[in-house]
Amino acid sequence: MSPMRILILVVLFFIAFRLLTAGRRKKTIEAKKASASGPKEQFADVLEEDPVCHKLVPRQQAVQLRRQGKSYYFCSQTCCDTFSREQGERT
Repeated sequence: MSPMRILILVVLFFIAFRLLTAGRRKKTIEAKKASASGPKEQFADVLEEDPVCHKLVPRQQAVQLRRQGKSYYFCSQTCCDTFSREQGERT
């Protein structure tokens, strides 16, 4: 075998090796970037249950009512008003 054929074979093997390992290397680099950026935000908001209609509502979007040291969260002002009326009738 001539040195030129050996050189061509080495180059072809190198190219094939790079093509086969490119996908793995890309995933490894992405994983390193993700771990280097720190932990991802786990929860953007906490879900609260509306005591009137029992829907789950994100705390930041909910209508909040504070009564006797306790916070209540509602999906809408209508549910909040209904709860206030029911609590007013009980007392």
